[in-house]
Amino acid sequence: MGMNDTPSADRIHIGFFGCRNAGKSSIVNAVTGQDLAVVSDVKGTTTDPVYKAMELLPMGPVVIIDTPGIDDVGELGEMRVRKARQVLNRADAAVLVTDSTRELNQAEQELMDLFRKKDIPFVLVRNKADLPESLPQVPAIGAEPVCTVSALKKTGIEELKETIARLVKTGDEKLRICGDLLHPGDMAILVVPIDKAAPKGRLILPQQQTIRDILEADAACVVVKEYELRETFEQLKVKPAMVITDSQVFAKVAADTPPDVPLTSFSILMARYKGFLDAAVHGAAAIDKLQPGDKVLISEGCTHHRQCDDIGTVKIPRWLKNYLGFPIQIDTTSGRDFPDDVSDYSLVIHCGGCMLTEREVRYRMKCAQDQNVPFTNYGVTIAFMQGILKRSLEIFPYLLEEFEE
Repeated sequence: MGMNDTPSADRIHIGFFGCRNAGKSSIVNAVTGQDLAVVSDVKGTTTDPVYKAMELLPMGPVVIIDTPGIDDVGELGEMRVRKARQVLNRADAAVLVTDSTRELNQAEQELMDLFRKKDIPFVLVRNKADLPESLPQVPAIGAEPVCTVSALKKTGIEELKETIARLVKTGDEKLRICGDLLHPGDMAILVVPIDKAAPKGRLILPQQQTIRDILEADAACVVVKEYELRETFEQLKVKPAMVITDSQVFAKVAADTPPDVPLTSFSILMARYKGFLDAAVHGAAAIDKLQPGDKVLISEGCTHHRQCDDIGTVKIPRWLKNYLGFPIQIDTTSGRDFPDDVSDYSLVIHCGGCMLTEREVRYRMKCAQDQNVPFTNYGVTIAFMQGILKRSLEIFPYLLEEFEE
């Protein structure tokens, strides 16, 4: 497989940040060994983040993101700073380039605080070490690594590359959809309605992924339509370890599933798999806080799924209206059209995100969190409005506690 075959979404994203004239772009070029960024004598040449997929040894395939200067002043500067924050929401690690001929300034301190707040591992680079006025001592910044380099003389660059490679832990325990909740030999029942919206001749992606995950856990699965569930229970000699259902038939499935059998939905498992179930549960609780006239954004990740389209543009708005009993304003977006500024909204309801990468879904969630806007997803919202969210979270007791506070 060639280097270019690694999809950008699966590559580790490294954001390079720094004040104007700290030599950030020169460091990017020294680290990558190629002219990636515009280097000039004019302060603040980079105006938009530059994304470049490449191979960075010893790390492997990465995306290098070169960002505008973070100390820009005035109107344009603020916009650039906002872009820097957005880049941070996409980054797995950060490199902060500073000028070693001066102490750290306020913008740099604030950026390091932001890295820590967002749990982004970073390295502090003290550039221009070749200059006679370079300060000898390395600033104590906490537990994070500090590298002293000269982009001009290319000193310290190899050490910096090694440090960047150590920042990101790879090969982590693979996320599971539900396999970690099952033991070998267990059985799970999957309830999959086949309606006119289901893709002809196949199952939708989350259903396929769930089946695969159950099989990898050495467990068995029985796939039924919602009207066959009760009969299936009667035929089974052993109690299933869990029932996983499509959100749209949750109420019927809940009625047909014995109370001692754990029940959850594909959406809830996918939210956990994409790393935002906790946020989604908090976000759903915000539905009860909506006021007449509030704005809600319903955002669809893909553009081609009639099924999701229909849920996002027709069903959820209708259910919300019925649940609340008063009118609210609903905007919908699909595909890549997710607004950077969601501060006008009281709630963002996102689809399960099966056609987006985990990084993209998390990015959207973090953008909402930056603006203090609750963020949830279709399945959690549906379960909440049908009064069965608690039932479907029983397999995650820690979330139930949060939910009942």
